[in-house]
Amino acid sequence: MSKIIQDSMYGQVIALDPNETLIATFRADLPTYWKSHAIMALIAGVVAGVALAYGGNPAPWVGPVAAVLAIGLRAAYLKSEVLAEEWRLTNRRLLGPGGRIAPLSSLKLARPFLGAVQLVMAGGDKHLIKYQADAAATVAAIMAAKAGTQ
Repeated sequence: MSKIIQDSMYGQVIALDPNETLIATFRADLPTYWKSHAIMALIAGVVAGVALAYGGNPAPWVGPVAAVLAIGLRAAYLKSEVLAEEWRLTNRRLLGPGGRIAPLSSLKLARPFLGAVQLVMAGGDKHLIKYQADAAATVAAIMAAKAGTQ
């Protein structure tokens, strides 16, 4: 199986400031990753089968099979990239993949969102910490760190 080679931004680690401490690290959870893709494949398969049956196709079973294969191959191909993503929570900010920085002072909202955690910043920017095994615990840790900064 091929492996996605990360670009230089993913390899870049943002250094902590001198008075900054690391509180937690959030990585994608493999079982949650596969579960999410299984749900997507199931929904896409049902939609594809119904669409083909509604359209009068004599072989509507092809839609669900194709949907499962397509989403399964996509999941297998992107797995190495997704599992390499890491978010680090410090006492001042969240440091994400690709050089993303989300200051806790600008964090407006953190909420569970379909097996992930959505971060909404005061300026309207949104970030997604994907495939969290316990999204509620991730939100709690982020909000506790934010409460400690104010």
